[in-house]
Amino acid sequence: MTESQLKYFGTDGVRGIANEGLKPELALKLGRAGGAILTRHNDNPDRRPVVIVGQDTRISSEMLQEALIAGLLSVGVDVLNLGVITTPAVAYLVEALEADAGIQITASHNPAGDNGIKFFGQDGFKLSDELESEIEALLDGDGYEDLPRPSAKGLGVVSHYQEGAQKYLAFLQKTIPGDLSGFKLALDGANGATFDLLPRLFADLGADFKTMGTEPDGLNINDQVGSTHPEALIDMVKEGEFSAGLAFDGDGDRLIAVDENGEIVDGDKIMYITARFMNNQGRLKHQTVVSTVMSNIGFYKALEAQGIKSVQTQVGDRYVMEKMVEDDDNLGGEQSGHIIFRDWAKTGDGLLTALQLLFVMKETGQSLSELAADVTLYPQKLVNVKVPDKQAMMQNPALLAKIDQVEKQMAGDGRVLVRPSGTESIVRVMAEAKTEELVSAYVDSIVQVVEAEK
Repeated sequence: MTESQLKYFGTDGVRGIANEGLKPELALKLGRAGGAILTRHNDNPDRRPVVIVGQDTRISSEMLQEALIAGLLSVGVDVLNLGVITTPAVAYLVEALEADAGIQITASHNPAGDNGIKFFGQDGFKLSDELESEIEALLDGDGYEDLPRPSAKGLGVVSHYQEGAQKYLAFLQKTIPGDLSGFKLALDGANGATFDLLPRLFADLGADFKTMGTEPDGLNINDQVGSTHPEALIDMVKEGEFSAGLAFDGDGDRLIAVDENGEIVDGDKIMYITARFMNNQGRLKHQTVVSTVMSNIGFYKALEAQGIKSVQTQVGDRYVMEKMVEDDDNLGGEQSGHIIFRDWAKTGDGLLTALQLLFVMKETGQSLSELAADVTLYPQKLVNVKVPDKQAMMQNPALLAKIDQVEKQMAGDGRVLVRPSGTESIVRVMAEAKTEELVSAYVDSIVQVVEAEK
């Protein structure tokens, strides 16, 4: 499956600058079209279709959510409004509440000015390309005007369902035995959707903790906090003698950890730590981890040393999940900290990942730095080059010859990845090698060929 080339939907729902590219008018239409398509399987006249809706803390989320809900109600869909909650909570609650679909208003780790709309089907999975295509066809086609417009008792009804958060937290706690007493944790909520869940979850599990990034004002989501900006958390860990630091992103589907020394433990290292533990327990299906092509070569070498196999997909958590389902694997994820534990969830979940990581620490008695020590991350460099025709460039004989030459020079102790952007006329040149000097030399030599041949 290739990256989405649809007009509205990208690899992670509909995204844009709020009130510019992503206007409330579009949210209304998405509510009508998405609601009609995602609830059409409901052929029981005695059961009204139900869609659950959540949002993150950015200032535009309320505006877009209200418009989206209006669209859903207008086609006769009942709505359970979850309020501010994480994206993985929405994915979980779709199934737990036996709803017809779930929708989250969020732009994840992006700045406050951006926003997005993510859809989940009745099964809790993100929508397939085919379903997204159907919704898009309705948005801009004649069929939109033919959508239902009931009146009076035919209209949908919205109910506030704040109990959803507690139901989700209870589920999380059941994914590990016992509690987390004895841990002293630094928690960064990114001023996002986890801001209220963090203290509730970790207090219930008996951990000692200190929080930051838990005072959202609508504009400070991901602003110098969270998984994309862990610098302040690193300082907190270094100053406070914590067992670990845990940084989430704006919608709570990612985790980046910080060890007791203030060193970053990224998604690759988290996958390795949990994969090794699960494999030793006989719980890692097929002794395999699924990751994207952007994972570090040091991660792959560490897995290989443990006898664990790896499978690579294109960039995007949805493609990781698709491959996991196809091969029936139960662990996968991305370097960015978007980790999928398929035994419990159908999307990446930062809070779930945090619990699994802490459980490994508790069971092994090892510190986070000790658990991550096996993974030596190679220096990585990425350069984006604008080209007139990205597909033609990918077939260019001079470029292919140069890539082959560099790979021979690496002799297995490095990696080259040259790929076209999914949305722009850009070729991305990435390499990994043992030293910064080597990786710069490799990337620069390939970029020179791309520039000369475009």
